[in-house]
Amino acid sequence: QVQLVESGGGLVQPGGSLRLSCTASGIIFRLDTMDWYRQAPGKQRELVASISSGGSTNYAGSVKGRFTISRDNAKNTVYLQMNSLKAEDTAVYYCYANNRLIGHDYWGQGTQVTVSS
Repeated sequence: QVQLVESGGGLVQPGGSLRLSCTASGIIFRLDTMDWYRQAPGKQRELVASISSGGSTNYAGSVKGRFTISRDNAKNTVYLQMNSLKAEDTAVYYCYANNRLIGHDYWGQGTQVTVSS
């Protein structure tokens, strides 16, 4: 079983920055895509950023140019650097990973990010 644990959330003022981390632990054979999702109150969960095992990235239009996703495969960790934060970035951020070979998906428990003055 694989567990994902996020950290780095908190309260930040508009225009500020935060860096989220998500580390996978347990019996890990492989991790393919590692993503960050977010869910704001009353809204559906949405994909924020995605990174493949080879380092290819994709971003939601609303965060492109402000957020950067990266990963350290040796540490089984994915990061999300969030700059120029806006109030509308306020949400619970979830880490996701998958192992396509065996068809398993893994989710973290979420970390709250609040952007407010």
